[in-house]
Amino acid sequence: MSGERATLAVLDVSGRLTPGVTVEFTNGDKLTTDTTGRALFVAPLNLDKIYASIQGRPGRVSSVILPAGESPSGPQEVSQVPRVTSLSDRLEIYGHGFCGDADANHVAIGGFPALVLASSSAYLAVLPPEEMHPGPAQVQVSCGKKKSPAFTLNFVNLELEASNATLAPGEHRAVTVRVKGSSLKVNLEARNLAPDVAELQGGTPVRALSSGGENNTAKFELVGKQRGSFVISIRLVSPVGAPRP
Repeated sequence: MSGERATLAVLDVSGRLTPGVTVEFTNGDKLTTDTTGRALFVAPLNLDKIYASIQGRPGRVSSVILPAGESPSGPQEVSQVPRVTSLSDRLEIYGHGFCGDADANHVAIGGFPALVLASSSAYLAVLPPEEMHPGPAQVQVSCGKKKSPAFTLNFVNLELEASNATLAPGEHRAVTVRVKGSSLKVNLEARNLAPDVAELQGGTPVRALSSGGENNTAKFELVGKQRGSFVISIRLVSPVGAPRP
């Protein structure tokens, strides 16, 4: 929200918060993540899409600056959440009445405290607690005296099954992703993080729908380009909707 505080986070390829990283915005602003791998800033007053990138690195992410008047005042409310979310990835929560300072928000999942990675008055990115197990769990969000009604989300665990033997040129290698915690068909997205070693069939990223059922799996295929170890990341892609009690 224009003129309001917000917190960003920088994560490495393994999803860990990264301190001491300089982030550059297209409006000329610069900031450096603190010892927690996050940085607090004030959103620009100009209403436009703004881009951020890590200094000296390719790639950038965008965020839209909204007028402050578009955020309703009054009680806190959660308006949109994913239908299914992964225990190993961030949970994105949309609504209003959140705190721009990430640590001022309190999120409990299944009774365990969760880490708020990034935040604004209209958005939270939350890392599920390590103590969590796959299955449905209640989520409670609050900021100061503001507290939204609790809602329930279904959390899943994604397990990769593949041979870790060195990949040879021309060799086809199957990667199976097992979905634990839900029998529903879910969309999974794979990214090839070592394109010099292997080619991910279908490009990168590539999506696949899991089979559903008790043995809920999805498969991806790699083809070796040169001898070495492949690196692939898998994330859950879920539609969002109104929270359910």
